[in-house]
Amino acid sequence: MAQLKITLKRSVAHRKPAHRKIVKALGLGRVNSSVVLPDNAAIRGAVTKIAYLVDVEEAK
Repeated sequence: MAQLKITLKRSVAHRKPAHRKIVKALGLGRVNSSVVLPDNAAIRGAVTKIAYLVDVEEAK
C-alpha cells in the first residue's frame, strides 16, 4: 500500500481553527515535523484543505 510523507512547512499560528484541527489530527506538531500516513481518500482530503501549509511526497 502506498504511503505519504507529510511535512508541516508553515506555522499554524493565526490560521483558521478548522485548519489547526486538521494539522493536529494528522499528527503534525511543529514546523518541519513529518509523519508517514497511508495514502487514502480521507488523508488526501485533509491534505487538500491545508495544502498551503504542508509538503507532500510519496514515502518509500
